[in-house]
Amino acid sequence: MTQQINKIGVVGLGAMGMGMARSLVRAGLEVHVCDVRPEAVQALVDAGGHAATSPADLATKVDALLIVVVNAVQTEQVLFGENGAAAHLKPGSVVIASATVAPEFAEALGARLLALGLRFLDAPISGGAAKAASGEMSVMASGDPATFAVCEKLFDAICANLYRLGDAPGQGSKVKMINQLLAGVHIAAAAEAMALGLRAGCDPDALYEVISNSAGSSWMFQNRVPHILKGDYTPLSAVNIFVKDLGIVLDYAKKSVFPLPLSSTAHQMFMQASAAGHGGEDDSAVVKVFPGITLPAAKAD
Repeated sequence: MTQQINKIGVVGLGAMGMGMARSLVRAGLEVHVCDVRPEAVQALVDAGGHAATSPADLATKVDALLIVVVNAVQTEQVLFGENGAAAHLKPGSVVIASATVAPEFAEALGARLLALGLRFLDAPISGGAAKAASGEMSVMASGDPATFAVCEKLFDAICANLYRLGDAPGQGSKVKMINQLLAGVHIAAAAEAMALGLRAGCDPDALYEVISNSAGSSWMFQNRVPHILKGDYTPLSAVNIFVKDLGIVLDYAKKSVFPLPLSSTAHQMFMQASAAGHGGEDDSAVVKVFPGITLPAAKAD
């Protein structure tokens, strides 16, 4: 039987990383964590994890590093910045990068890590904070089959669906890019539909109930519209995430000379919401770009 990796480091304890780290602890793995927020690290220590002071410190204690940050810049910083992990990982250690990044970044990162004697899995994630907390995420991964083999316990702990999409880095990020195209367009469309419904004088709660049980529904409609109905824009996934992710989609399409009219429009909607000061709010706040409507007020719990 392939020797399984049991000592795992997690860098990035946001909505997704926190749930993934907790799932790894529940599975009985030795989990070391690092985050810019001391309170997040302490929460994992209280749950049975171990604190590290930096990615470099964490790297000396683990055989696999799971990076759950926002973007390519942060991924680069975790690995190669001041106190970065890459130079301190043992040869043969596994780096698993889960941020949504451009496919060409994932491809280049794999080559850089291989040159250092490290193994790499391009493994973006989907499912939201709830799925992360329950260990039921979807992981869209690509990389060497032997590397997958030593990470079975790790993936069993964090995901319900592990999609192995090829032997080379980049394929995981390509599939995640397409997922984010659809996610962003669906959120923008849900916001547009609710905005028109409000302008037309529909009862928003009744409208949500009807559409949720009709052909026009989508997973994003059912998941995000309740935030609008509650007037609660606490960020689970922020507007600025889709400024970034749809930007990745459009940059890739531009290089391929491929038209994406719906993605372009959705990206402009998220850009408009961000420019209006809503970038740090929940992505459902894209509904705020529509004029002449009164959105539901925040409801007390």
